[in-house]
Amino acid sequence: MSERNPKVLIVATSRKTRGGITSVVKGHEMGDQWNKYQCKWIETHIDKGTGYKLLYFFKSFICFLFLLPRYDLVHIHMSEPPSAIRKVPFLCFAKFFSKKLIVHFHAFSPDTTINSKYKHVYQYLFLKADVVLVLSEYWKKEIQQAFELKSKVQVLYNPCVTPDYSHRYEKQKHILYAGTINNRKGYSDLIKAFARIAINFPEWEIVFAGNGEIENGKRLAKELKIDSQTVFLGWIDGEAKSKTFQEASIFCLPSYAEGFPMAVLDAWAYGLPIVTTPVGGLPDVLKDKENALVFDPGDIEGLANALRFMIVNESLRQCIMEESVKLAKDVFDPAVICSQLDQIYLDLLSLK
Repeated sequence: MSERNPKVLIVATSRKTRGGITSVVKGHEMGDQWNKYQCKWIETHIDKGTGYKLLYFFKSFICFLFLLPRYDLVHIHMSEPPSAIRKVPFLCFAKFFSKKLIVHFHAFSPDTTINSKYKHVYQYLFLKADVVLVLSEYWKKEIQQAFELKSKVQVLYNPCVTPDYSHRYEKQKHILYAGTINNRKGYSDLIKAFARIAINFPEWEIVFAGNGEIENGKRLAKELKIDSQTVFLGWIDGEAKSKTFQEASIFCLPSYAEGFPMAVLDAWAYGLPIVTTPVGGLPDVLKDKENALVFDPGDIEGLANALRFMIVNESLRQCIMEESVKLAKDVFDPAVICSQLDQIYLDLLSLK
């Protein structure tokens, strides 16, 4: 390691982009290791039109090339194929300049990534990396099997972001869904499941916070005659996000595939009882009827029963809420995660 303090370049999507990677990097940004290693965030992608995206990418790449000689380690965050492909030139130049390299993998499904037609892209990125970081033991096993990688694959959980309690809000009879409203996350399953029990719980509502197929969701809720008990907020952040999570009494994510969902981490941070599916990294920590109610993806009847059970059993809700707080303050505590990342950086840089 050089005599000057080592420095780390972070290559990831824009801090203005909506999504899990941005939330994770913002969580890392709050840790002591960020200043210790003089981390610099190179923002490679933004949610704009195609022309603007290309301009944004080339601008970030030029900035990366200018800074690269003065840095010791490059930490690349990527997920689905477009993200992985964008990161290839960054990786190539990092290796050309003999920099230590971390590839941090945030994908949703093996079928769209490491087992897809883009498998060779991921193989190239992983083989060139000094360390591959994944979000769970599930993903570690999948990558090791797909590419016969061994010791270089390590698990680093996403951090729970510290909740905002600058204003306090009373609990409401709300079942909260937070995240992109699309088929992969199972939003329509939640609407269908709630429709089976809504008549028995007229004071309860399902609240959707996120962008995506909002109009389709509204149509489905109307068809099933629960539109008066269904609310679509669109994308929220800041005070609106804090208010929505504080007012919720139950959190539900009926997803079919995940890396490690940031929305569940947010729910744990706010101490919400969880109803969810055992997908992605969640099986690492989920214990049915202890820290969550768990049902299989696509099992609408199972989801309806879980929601009914959670609504009527206030003592169960309280017990699971307490377990949520424990998870947020233990396994997924940002200080714990950042300390682990600090050690990963130290181990790699000590080898220079």
